[in-house]
Amino acid sequence: MVDVIGQSRDETAEEAEEDERPRGASAYLDYNASCPIDGRVAERMSPFLYQHFGNPSSSHAFGRPTKKAVEEARKSIAAMLGCEVTEVFFTSGGTESNNWAIKGAAFANRNRGNHIITSAIEHPAILEVCKWLQTQGFEVTVVGVDQYGSVNPVDIERAISPRTILISVMHANNEVGTVQSIKEIARIAHRHGILMHTDAAQSIGKVPVSVRELEVDLLSMAGHKLYAPKGVGALFIRSGISLDKFMHGADHEQKRRAGTENVLEISGLGAAAVLVTQHLHEDIAHFTSMKQALRQGLEKELGPHSFRVNGNPEMCLPNTLSVSFRGVEANTLLSEIGEKVAASPGAACHSESVSISHVLKAMNVPMEFAMGTVRFSVGRPTTLSEINFAVAITSAAVKRLQPQTPTTAPVLLNDDDTDVTKFKLTEYTRGMGCACKLRPQALEKVLASLPKPKTKDPNVIVGTETGDDAAVYILNENQAIVSTVDFFTPVCDSAYWFGAISAANSMSDIWAMGGSVAFALNVVGFPSNRLPMKVLHEILRGAQDKADEAGISIIGGHTVDDTEPKFGLAVTGFVNPNKVLRNCNATPGCSLILTKPLGTGILSTGIKKGILSKSNTEELYHWMATLNRSAGEVASAEGAVAATDITGFGFLGHLLGMTRSSRIDAEIWVESVPLLPSARELAVADIIPTGSRDNLLHVQPHVTFAPGVSPIDEILLADSQTSGGLLICVPMDKKDALIQALKARSVECVACVGRTMEGSGRISVIPRAP
Repeated sequence: MVDVIGQSRDETAEEAEEDERPRGASAYLDYNASCPIDGRVAERMSPFLYQHFGNPSSSHAFGRPTKKAVEEARKSIAAMLGCEVTEVFFTSGGTESNNWAIKGAAFANRNRGNHIITSAIEHPAILEVCKWLQTQGFEVTVVGVDQYGSVNPVDIERAISPRTILISVMHANNEVGTVQSIKEIARIAHRHGILMHTDAAQSIGKVPVSVRELEVDLLSMAGHKLYAPKGVGALFIRSGISLDKFMHGADHEQKRRAGTENVLEISGLGAAAVLVTQHLHEDIAHFTSMKQALRQGLEKELGPHSFRVNGNPEMCLPNTLSVSFRGVEANTLLSEIGEKVAASPGAACHSESVSISHVLKAMNVPMEFAMGTVRFSVGRPTTLSEINFAVAITSAAVKRLQPQTPTTAPVLLNDDDTDVTKFKLTEYTRGMGCACKLRPQALEKVLASLPKPKTKDPNVIVGTETGDDAAVYILNENQAIVSTVDFFTPVCDSAYWFGAISAANSMSDIWAMGGSVAFALNVVGFPSNRLPMKVLHEILRGAQDKADEAGISIIGGHTVDDTEPKFGLAVTGFVNPNKVLRNCNATPGCSLILTKPLGTGILSTGIKKGILSKSNTEELYHWMATLNRSAGEVASAEGAVAATDITGFGFLGHLLGMTRSSRIDAEIWVESVPLLPSARELAVADIIPTGSRDNLLHVQPHVTFAPGVSPIDEILLADSQTSGGLLICVPMDKKDALIQALKARSVECVACVGRTMEGSGRISVIPRAP
C-alpha cells in the first residue's frame, strides 16, 4: 500500500507539541487503569537511567550497582508482601506473572491432574490463559459470583474434583472493587492438596496484602498499579512450589525466568513497594475519604434512584466506585465528559466496547443500569476539588442523557455569539461516521429473515437483491429515478465539516450508480439538550455548501431530538435505465480503479482519541468532503460496467458485494492501494474502529490473503470508510482511457488496484501486481 503522493504535509514543531498534549482531562479518576509514577519512585530510578547501566549479571564494577539495585528492590517487595526474598521473581508485568503462574503450575502438575478452577470475574490475563489451556487438554471450571461480585468459597469447594491442581481467584476485582475471601479459599485448596494463586494487581497499595495472611502459593502484581512504571511486575512463588519455565534462555532469576533484568523499572518497583509499606494506612484513609465524597456528591446531585453502586458494600477497595447510571450509555457519557473527567466504562482494557462487561453480566446487573456503568477510581494525588469538579461535570451530563429526566433547555438557546469550535462533536457520540453502521453479519441475517414482498413492481429494476448503493425505478425507457438515503454520527469534531462530509457521502451513491443528482432532503437527529442550536446551523451550512458545489438544492427534510448528533441526506436523482452501474454487472477481464485513498475510519478514530495531527486532520477532511461526481460521470461515459462507493463496509466488503452478485473473482494488489498519510502508523498502534474489525471478520471466509500480506494490510483493506472513493470495474481495453479521463477531470487519486477474473465470488489479496 502507498501513501497518497503529494498529500502528506510536514508537521511543525508547534503542531506536534500541541497534538501530544492531553486533551484537557481536569480530573483524573482512572487510577485502576494506571497510576502516574510517584516522584519518589522516579528519583530512585534516575541513576539507572543516566548513570548505572551495567548488566547485573556482570561481575565487574559496572555490574555491581545494578545487581545491588535489583536485590534491594527484591528485598523491599518481600517486606511488603511478608515473604522471603527468594520467593520474589521479577517479570514484565501482571499479565506475564499471571501467565507464568497458571501455565507453569498447570504443566508442572499435569501428572497429578488437569483441572483448574477460576472465577467468572477474572481479568482477561487469567480467563484467556485458562481458555488457551483448554486447547491443551486441561479442563476449566468457572465459578460464578453473587450480586456483589463476591465468590462464595463453598462454590469453589463444590467445584473441586480429584483432578483439580490449581485454583486462581483474583484478590480484588478491577471493575467493581470487590475483595475476595482469598484466605478461606486458600485453606480449602490446601485441604485438598491444590495450589492457590491470586492476582493481586489491583489490591496491592489499596488494602493490606500479605502472602502469609492470605496463605496463597502464588501471587501476581503489576508495577503501574502502585505508582511504579509500566512494563514491570513480580510473581511470588512460595518456596517448594515447582513451576514450568515460561521464559527460556539464560539463568536469570534463580534460573527460573530468563532475560536480563530491567534494572531501571525494577528499581522503581522496589521504591514503590517501600512507599506502600510506609504509607498504606494513610493512603487507605485518603482513598476512603475521596470515594465517599464522590459518592455523596453524585447522590446529592442526581438522587439515590438515578444510579446504583456496584460491588460488595463491605469488602471493597477503598478507592474504587463503580456506578451504573440508569438509562445512560456509558461510552456516550464518557465521550461527553472525557475532556474534563477521566474514567472508564467497565474494564479499562475494553473501553472501545459497548457490550456489557463479563463482570457485570456475572453479577446480573440489570440492563437498564449495566449499559451505563462507569468506574471511577481515586488515587494518592486526588484532591477534593477534583472530586467536586468531577461531580459537577458528570451529574450535569447524566441529567442531560437520562431519558426519564425532565427535558432540560438547550445548552445555549440564545447562542448567536457561541463559539461552535469549542464543541468537539466526536465527544458527543459513541460510533463515528460509517463505522457506526450495523455489523454486516447482523444486517445480512436480519434481511435474510424478512419475507419476500408479496407484490413485485416491474418498474423497480434495482432493489435489495444485489446490495447496490441506491434503488432505481423506471419512469420510461430513457429515464429512471435513482434514490438513496444515508446518515451517520459525527466523523470529525467540526460541525461544519461533519455536514459537508455527510452530504458528500450521501450524494456519492447516486454517482456510483451512473446517475445525476437532482435534489436532497435533510435527515437530522440532534441532542438539543446537549448542544447549542448554532452547532446544528453549522452542520446544515456545511451540507448546503456541498450541495451548492454539486449544483442541487436541499429542499427540507426531517428532524428528531436524539441523544447523539446524526446527519445525512435522502437524495433523489435520475439515471438512464440502460446505463445503470450495478454491482451484478461486473465481468471477468476488468481492471479495478479506486479514486480515493483508504484509511478514513482509522484516522477518524485518531481524531476522537486526540492524537491526529492538525495537518493530517485537514488532509482527512479534504478527502472525505471531495465529491465523487467527476469520478461517477467519467465511469459512466468511459465504458465502466460496474461501480460502488467505498463506505462503511470497507474496501473488501464493498468489493465482495460486487464479486458475489456478479459471480466473479477479484485479485487485489496491496502495494497499489493508496492510503491516507498516517493510516498505517495508526493501525500499527491499534487505533482501529470496531467497525473495521467487524468488516474483516465478515469478509474473511471469502478472502484469501497470500503470504506477504500482513495483518495490518488486512485491517486497512477492511477499514470502515466514510465518504470514500469509487471502485470502478472497467474492461482492461478501456482502462487507460478511463484513467486519462479521470485525471483530465482533476480526480486527485486514480489507482489501478486489481483485476477481475472468472470465478464464484471470492477475492484474493496478494502483495503486488503480477
